[in-house]
Amino acid sequence: MTAAPLRMTYREACRQAIRDALLADPRSFVMGEDVGKYGGCYAVTKGLLEEFGPERILDTPLAELGITGAGIGAALAGLRPIVEIMTCNFSLLALDQILNNAATIPHMSGGQFAVPLVIRMATGGGRQLAAQHSHSLEGWYAHIPGLKVLAPGTVEDARHMLAAALADPNPVLIFEHIVLYNAEGDLDPAVTAVDIEHARIRRPGRDVSIITYGNSLPKSLAAAEALAAEGIPAEVLDLRVLRPLDMPAILESVRRTRRAVLVDEGWRSGSLSAEIAARLADEAFFDLDAPVRRVCSAEVPVPYAAHLEEAALPQVADIVAAARELVKPR
Repeated sequence: MTAAPLRMTYREACRQAIRDALLADPRSFVMGEDVGKYGGCYAVTKGLLEEFGPERILDTPLAELGITGAGIGAALAGLRPIVEIMTCNFSLLALDQILNNAATIPHMSGGQFAVPLVIRMATGGGRQLAAQHSHSLEGWYAHIPGLKVLAPGTVEDARHMLAAALADPNPVLIFEHIVLYNAEGDLDPAVTAVDIEHARIRRPGRDVSIITYGNSLPKSLAAAEALAAEGIPAEVLDLRVLRPLDMPAILESVRRTRRAVLVDEGWRSGSLSAEIAARLADEAFFDLDAPVRRVCSAEVPVPYAAHLEEAALPQVADIVAAARELVKPR
């Protein structure tokens, strides 16, 4: 008899993933700002201090450079640290450690040292946290060789990506979109693991490929539903893994539909969507029946006012309009 799906929030999926990691490996521990007594800025680690104690759930000072450096040192010493950086804009304070140490030590040591470090951080806008707390910087980190960059957009990926990340000998960054924490989804009990290498088709289609990740995934699925009502079957491809990109999956989808809309909450200039568009021009130019379209955030610091924030971020109507233009040009 097949077990019924489990309904849970994205937040709870993240928490269960961390709890399972701590139970599975005594070398694993969590460190970050307010992860202990407060239960995490987004309540992801709530209750873990009481269960595992202060030696494995470590509250740290407000010092991202030091937190990340300590995590790198612990990973080099054979532990399996899970570092939480409260929000991705704070990660810029640790960029030296992430770029110049975590990403490079395995290579500069000729493979003698691994850095099995996982860094979790919240990303994105949509919660009226204004310009300094609404960044989508995962595309920046996807630029850096030596890192793996993950962006779970579903409850299933939030639940299972952490285990695969901890098993990887390289540093892995996991970007959890703040709007998704309250989102609910069904978790299939039969699924006990996911890979951190491949994109996934979340909705098949034939007329246009909508390629996205993170919180733009539910928006893209809603756009595909609206397009279907207009007689436009759109395919939605969830990248899931931003570095390394699953280019075979991207090319397969675009060669099938012959049109592409890239939805990326990052700013348009120098974005991940720009990289994918360039690769499509390089590798699938003659397979395209229309130019590649990009739906990105406006080139402004993310506003605080709700109506301005909504206008600045990619929305369902923007995705629908971009796809409609490709399939039904005016």
